[in-house]
Amino acid sequence: MIETVTADPVARVLGTQAASPLSFWITMEPGKVVQLDDVVVTRREVPGHGTVLVAGVVAAVEARHEGASFDSDVFLIADGALPAAVVESAEIRVTRVEPEVFVPPLPGATVYRAAGIERDQALYFDVMDRRVPMGLGRDGRPLFLNFDFLDGTRGAHISISGVSGVATKTSFATFLLYSIFTSGVLDAEAANTKALIFSVKGEDLLFLDRANTRFDARAAEQYAALGLPAHPFASLHVFAPPRPGDPNGVPHVSSRTEGVSSFYWTLAEFCDEELLRFVFADADDEKAQYALLVGQVAARLRSWAQPLGDGGAVTVDGVACRTFGDLVDLLDERLTDEGTRARWAGAQVPLGTVNAFLRRLRGAVRPLSPIVRGDLPRGRPHTISTADAQVSVVDLHNLPERAQRFVVGVVLRGEFARKESSGTARPLLFVVIDELNKYAPRDGDSPIKEILLDVAERGRSLGVILIGAQQTASEVERRIVANCAVRVAGRLDPAEAARAEYGWLPSAARDRATIAKPGTMFVAQPELPVPLAITFPFPAWATRPAEAAPAPSARAGADPFAGLPEEDDIPPF
Repeated sequence: MIETVTADPVARVLGTQAASPLSFWITMEPGKVVQLDDVVVTRREVPGHGTVLVAGVVAAVEARHEGASFDSDVFLIADGALPAAVVESAEIRVTRVEPEVFVPPLPGATVYRAAGIERDQALYFDVMDRRVPMGLGRDGRPLFLNFDFLDGTRGAHISISGVSGVATKTSFATFLLYSIFTSGVLDAEAANTKALIFSVKGEDLLFLDRANTRFDARAAEQYAALGLPAHPFASLHVFAPPRPGDPNGVPHVSSRTEGVSSFYWTLAEFCDEELLRFVFADADDEKAQYALLVGQVAARLRSWAQPLGDGGAVTVDGVACRTFGDLVDLLDERLTDEGTRARWAGAQVPLGTVNAFLRRLRGAVRPLSPIVRGDLPRGRPHTISTADAQVSVVDLHNLPERAQRFVVGVVLRGEFARKESSGTARPLLFVVIDELNKYAPRDGDSPIKEILLDVAERGRSLGVILIGAQQTASEVERRIVANCAVRVAGRLDPAEAARAEYGWLPSAARDRATIAKPGTMFVAQPELPVPLAITFPFPAWATRPAEAAPAPSARAGADPFAGLPEEDDIPPF
């Protein structure tokens, strides 16, 4: 049954432009205006079917002088010397016809601004059983994502594109995570659902559990409009690489001290888990002839490496290795020696291939030495895990790009294997990766790209949901983008906006994306035939160290000695 219109009429269906079941033009009533992204509805009586609701979104708005013949007539009209009327018209892209009788609206039919249930019908919100608030529309009302297309029920994965520093891709990704965690859509699973964020932008994401000092009343009103609480993330664990040269492996961060753990891999783990292939994680490595040699050497290390003490060092071929440099020196010696080369590389591997392999391996010593260790005290926790907190942030900004690739590849492989072995898709794991084009480029192959393709193609069934952000979707592997049910664009470079990968954006939306302000995103989801322009609220959590409110224990008035046992003796000073 069609609900009764409660909004005021704003326009009439235009009779001078052809109307179709998919789009039509309207002209505004005197004193009424519509803007881009407004939702409107009209009706038509169809014999045998009753009243048909036609709903749509404003895709273009025009104003002109009706009665003018020449461009210069505008001056005569403005001076009152030539009679003419100012006419505003708008193009409507149809989003829904209910019931599905695809007939065009009739010229002269009254058009209403959609409100209440009609707005929900126009945007398919009425058929979304699990809705995730993703932001506010131009009308200031909430817009939603269908969680069925996020959690793997009917689809999964999100692709976010836009200019670095302007498109607010990471901010939107964290807001969407926050909305998923706090909107109630997860029900009883909320406590066990996890997020893993790889951070490459300084220390900006290390304070998601701290209140934002710039948060104001207007932002609080927007959260209230979305039905969300306004507070930081409740549970956060930060992982950072060890500080270079520190014998104790202290985390290499400067702005945060509590809730931060060092991560690294021992040499024993490096050999046993065959992590050598992730040293050669660039797409160009797979094109080289030494790709087969990498697998052979990794297999030898797994078979021949023996633990040395409790600190993660190993002996290989009778040689003790306590640093990654020691291991590379051993491989260099064995592969360049005529007597041992065949034993390590095989008799058929040319010397030129071995030399290319060694050059690449030597180049990895400096970037990987801080995170592949055998010289740190034994028994230290050093594994990246999502078990300790709802949100785990892996800080990569202090690592060279090559080491960043190694970390992303190894951690993703471990988490994906853990989900496979669990045998269930629940609880969900959301993985946020910035600069996705760096890890899964369109051309070439690499171990990381293989894992990301596996996540994109099988992660839906395993409960691993990828949220990938990149400046240029045109440079990301097509199969990964194609498997993303939800696509998002912020501010786009004009040349990038013209690429075929943004075919989901209508031409008018593409033009708007090139001038979009930070915080404005265009979101496409499978149920809606047009993308929605949304504005998400200012974060309630700190997005950079300067915005972070003090930790609860460090706030003014807190006693740093509270909870300590009282002493009777008065100290002599």
